[in-house]
Amino acid sequence: MILSLAESELAQYLSRQLNNMFPDARGIAPSEIESVLPDVLERVEHCFAQIRNKYFIDGPDAVFNHLHGDQYAMFLYLVSRAAYARNGDASLASKVFLLNKALHGIDVFYEVELPGVFLFVHPLGTVLGRATYSDYLLVYQRCSVGSNHDRYPKLGEYFTLRPGSAVLGACDVGRNCTLAAQSLLIDDNLAADTVYFGNPKLSSTRNRPEIISIWKR
Repeated sequence: MILSLAESELAQYLSRQLNNMFPDARGIAPSEIESVLPDVLERVEHCFAQIRNKYFIDGPDAVFNHLHGDQYAMFLYLVSRAAYARNGDASLASKVFLLNKALHGIDVFYEVELPGVFLFVHPLGTVLGRATYSDYLLVYQRCSVGSNHDRYPKLGEYFTLRPGSAVLGACDVGRNCTLAAQSLLIDDNLAADTVYFGNPKLSSTRNRPEIISIWKR
């Protein structure tokens, strides 16, 4: 994978960001970040290699640029997730989560498990809560995934949330589905290959068998 910063430089860069943002007594050393970086960068490489976009892949190589906002938002989620899931470090995980929220306006808590392949596209104002996620998740700005009456969605592969859309509650969403911009799906199911428009009061669907071209297949 092509990196804009070497691993040690990336750990120092993130350490400085965290300590400047959260100047408490519990400073974050670069070595704490380095302890999870191999796993994180392995996930980054696997994920980015599936994205058909010139900023994410160069020939056979995945590309990670710490100054590309969407990429860095994805990276920070993966660091927070790894710090909590692998090391049980809630302090580091919380600080990275909050840094991501401050920098990119995205709320993906470190206890939420996103799939191996996902993509954020300028995800300002997006909240991804507890749900069962599958590979090839594509999320735009102002999107929400979450509960209704303590029940959570189950999302199939190749699921796309267009700007301003939300899926809440006991929803079972099939493979290759899209929520159109500003749409709300709540406590309802979608069959595979469906585009959903509207809200519970007024909605419509159409069939779309082709998979969105952003993904390498």
